[in-house]
Amino acid sequence: MNLLKYKSTRGGQSDISSAYAIVQGIAKDGGLFVPEALPKLEYSLEELKGMSYQELAYCIMKHFLTDFTEEELRGCIDKAYDQKFDTSKIAPLVKKDGVFFLELFHGPTLAFKDMALSILPHLLTTAAKKLNIEKEIVILTATSGDTGKAALEGFADVEGTKIIVFFPQDGVSEVQKRQMTTQTGDNTYVIGIKGNFDDAQNGVKEIFGDAEFNKYLDESNYMLSSANSINIGRLIPQVVYYFYAYFQMAESNDITLGEQVNVVVPTGNFGNILAAYYAKQMGLPIGKLICASNDNKVLYDFFNTGKYDKDREFILTISPSMDILISSNLERLIYQITGEDANKTKELMESLKAKGHYEIDDAMKEKLADFYGGFATQEETTIRIKELFEGTGYLIDTHTAVAYSVYKDYVDQTKDTTKTIIASTASPYKFTTSVMGALDKKYEAFSDFELLKKMSELTKNSIPESIKDLDKRPILHTTVCSKDEMKKVVAEILK
Repeated sequence: MNLLKYKSTRGGQSDISSAYAIVQGIAKDGGLFVPEALPKLEYSLEELKGMSYQELAYCIMKHFLTDFTEEELRGCIDKAYDQKFDTSKIAPLVKKDGVFFLELFHGPTLAFKDMALSILPHLLTTAAKKLNIEKEIVILTATSGDTGKAALEGFADVEGTKIIVFFPQDGVSEVQKRQMTTQTGDNTYVIGIKGNFDDAQNGVKEIFGDAEFNKYLDESNYMLSSANSINIGRLIPQVVYYFYAYFQMAESNDITLGEQVNVVVPTGNFGNILAAYYAKQMGLPIGKLICASNDNKVLYDFFNTGKYDKDREFILTISPSMDILISSNLERLIYQITGEDANKTKELMESLKAKGHYEIDDAMKEKLADFYGGFATQEETTIRIKELFEGTGYLIDTHTAVAYSVYKDYVDQTKDTTKTIIASTASPYKFTTSVMGALDKKYEAFSDFELLKKMSELTKNSIPESIKDLDKRPILHTTVCSKDEMKKVVAEILK
């Protein structure tokens, strides 16, 4: 297999190994690392069908991580996808109401972020060793709720690393907040910010882009890296589960190999659906990529008008992990549809930063034909949770319900009956107040933690072990800062 190199979407770096791209996280020019050419699958679908998750992960990821040896990559995969997942299937597919829910929440933090963040620490430490990096790696991450806990879980007590997570103090669910603030590990730091996710993400990006601060870190023997999906090492593992879902459908004879399927992804930062796009580009038979937004419908507007405009009211919704107005990963798709024109990509991204918006031309719009943008209001989201549960006994979280609602609308509008995979991105146990409130108003009288028991009784499923006694665990992280103090907080931690 030829060595695959990486380059920045904004043209400032090229000919970079995957190991270096993973360690660096974000390109020096503020761009994101992308493969110099998206790899094509070197296996037939027949050859991949029936593989375990671990085996399939190796066969897909080796196309992207060509500078890792087989032993290194298999070692990372085996350490990641083990008993920390509560099913040997890792990502089971459940058929309800004629649609296929890909359950991506069986890891330790009950959200799809575990699928990639259980392997990223191993990829990162392996990459650092390969590159003879002696510095301590500081993982700096902004979270809208799930990435933070999954990254903390993955990096806690990993030698040679520190992890600092910023989250919107009033923009996550009670369970999400408690998962982060009770995190153990001598190298873990969790900070609430007075602001929203975009404020946290912008603050992190500014720290990455601050040459003087990075020089100071370098002299102090630290280097920054990221656990957000801006890191290519976070994105690549996500490609795997779309293949895995497809082969589960083939094994159950719901499709024949080669038959096209549609994929619906609830997304805010655009990483999870971009992974599906990469799977399609590799050769997975995906028809439509259906992008599901909540009331912060910046992506819906983009796909329907060609204009990306972040200057709008920021709405706190019942699907908080999607409460995002700057979809960082969209930059990678923009780069693809400009015909890999780094100057054009840079120009659009600079317009977004300076003016709050950009618009793509007709030639670029034509290259978005694979995508369909839809959105669901909070009311529609709650209606769909209740409707699916009453019809099938299957309970979904608020983010998955956004996707399910958009899927229903898509079928109504297009009459497209292609079999469809919905990325089920979180367990309903993470959002008990919103999910149980959707079923019956009487549940609004109970706390998040009281509702864990009620949900368990209702669904006849056990409360997941990882959150069973969450409300009893001591809170270890209490720091809160303004969005302007983020760099100061990082400097304090690292002094």
